[in-house]
Amino acid sequence: MTNNTLPPELLRVADANLNRLKEGIRVIEDIARYVHNDKELSTALKHLRHRCRIEPLEALLASRDSINDVLRPTMKSEMDRTDLRSVIIANYKRAQESSRVLEELYKIADPECSETFKHIRYELYTLEKKNLLS
Repeated sequence: MTNNTLPPELLRVADANLNRLKEGIRVIEDIARYVHNDKELSTALKHLRHRCRIEPLEALLASRDSINDVLRPTMKSEMDRTDLRSVIIANYKRAQESSRVLEELYKIADPECSETFKHIRYELYTLEKKNLLS
């Protein structure tokens, strides 16, 4: 996917949400792989995570300012995990929310890219239901 058409002031938002999206998926993927030995789910998540791309990466990196992020310190609610299931749920929600932000941003710049993030979000909804109800 390309970010050539995304306004420069939105690149930092895209970068942060792309990172959140991939990180959230990776947490769930690793739990499925190493804790539950679930090859089907971990493979599906891995393929989905690999679809989470915006090119060129250099534009996103140039917009990154994690040192000055006003919400960088950990919030108390981010520490509210009681068990592995709560970690999984939190990371599904994190990834879904981030894919929604990317979907919305790219509606104004690249509708094809927006549709990709919409597809990722709906796939996360499906995997979440299957994962948590089985």
